[in-house]
Amino acid sequence: MSSSKTPSIQRVCEIMAQLRAPDGCPWDREQDHQTLRYHAVEEVYELIDAIELEDDHEMREELGDLLLQVIFHCQLASERQAFDFEEVCEQLAAKLIRRHPHVFGDQKVKDVAGVWTQWEAIKKEEKAGTASERHSALDGIPRHLPALHYAEKLAKKARKLPCLKDSLPSQPLPATPEAFAEALLDQVMSAQQQGWSAENLLREALGRREKKWREQELSAES
Repeated sequence: MSSSKTPSIQRVCEIMAQLRAPDGCPWDREQDHQTLRYHAVEEVYELIDAIELEDDHEMREELGDLLLQVIFHCQLASERQAFDFEEVCEQLAAKLIRRHPHVFGDQKVKDVAGVWTQWEAIKKEEKAGTASERHSALDGIPRHLPALHYAEKLAKKARKLPCLKDSLPSQPLPATPEAFAEALLDQVMSAQQQGWSAENLLREALGRREKKWREQELSAES
């Protein structure tokens, strides 16, 4: 592993390597990428709690816990001779520069909307020819997001497709955000009363709607 990291980062990486060593921690030695995959999600939620509390002490600790997940996965990858922490940082730096040509290059954007349009175009170009190639404008949403979060992401992408304009819902909303939130909560509670999971029902509905939208997108392109 490269020694160009700052002393504190280098120290954490060394500690992680020691935990994984033959005489290290039994729990750490048992872990792999699969067993750790949901730990990162938990750490993100704990970080969100600290941010909402505006608690700098907790935020600093939770950021460290999240960084630990990154370093742990990098250590596992290094043991497989796949990549290490230094390479992750180098790739991140290159990506930030590549995706901000309006800052590090000569591209011009007018506003945040222009930044997002440019960002999506660059991402699509980067993924071309790879296993993560984006064939649809609806691609790129993490599958394991909670259903409501997934719905918001999917709807945002769908609204950018002219071919889906007529298929997007246009029902009247409650008069205020608070009333909408209450109505949404009532729907969740009604589902629970029926013995249904609102999360699972929404995820199933998303699957049907996404399939329909993808078919419409493909039909519009042909």
